[in-house]
Amino acid sequence: MALSQRSRAVLTLFTARDCVHCHRIRLVLSAKGVSYDQVVVDLDNPPEDLIELNPYNSVPTLVDRDLVLYDTSVISEYLDERYPHPPLMPVDPLSRARLRLAMVRLENDWLTLVDQIEEGGKGAELARKALREELISNALAFKASKFFLSPEISLADCAFAPLIWRFDSLGIQLPKEAQPIIDYGERIFHSQVFTRSMTPEERVLHT
Repeated sequence: MALSQRSRAVLTLFTARDCVHCHRIRLVLSAKGVSYDQVVVDLDNPPEDLIELNPYNSVPTLVDRDLVLYDTSVISEYLDERYPHPPLMPVDPLSRARLRLAMVRLENDWLTLVDQIEEGGKGAELARKALREELISNALAFKASKFFLSPEISLADCAFAPLIWRFDSLGIQLPKEAQPIIDYGERIFHSQVFTRSMTPEERVLHT
């Protein structure tokens, strides 16, 4: 019986094997310690369940009983509110706003460049150069505290860390002045929370 036709008693995540957006949601779930069913999707041949649930046939798609969510930011914030412990956003409005703006910048600028790199072609090298320059110009923000602008892991870290993990596979080499980003990534990569979030295909992306 299709997932969309039966009672969804267990949280279900439709995910790709290697996807920076899906990895972000898996990292949120790992940080929360939430159990869930994982459905690995081949986007060239999406399953009927996904086609019925999501008009865009996209991943990540989260199903929680009768609720279906398919925007990465919406899913992230829903999970943080649905499972409030540990919280992944600061309590005070100023800090929350700063982290949200950082995530908007990541989504609108950096991840757009990642998509262009992965598409290949003539624009890939220009996108790679632009992303490298963006990272260098923002490196000091990753030095301010153990996590991104916060002493504790947040939704922003769940968004940034999967991208940093993929630098090698994207052909992104950073100079010495961007070392704070590398150091920041390594602090997160050695945690069990991050290790649990990865698929086998993602584990080999970073050397």
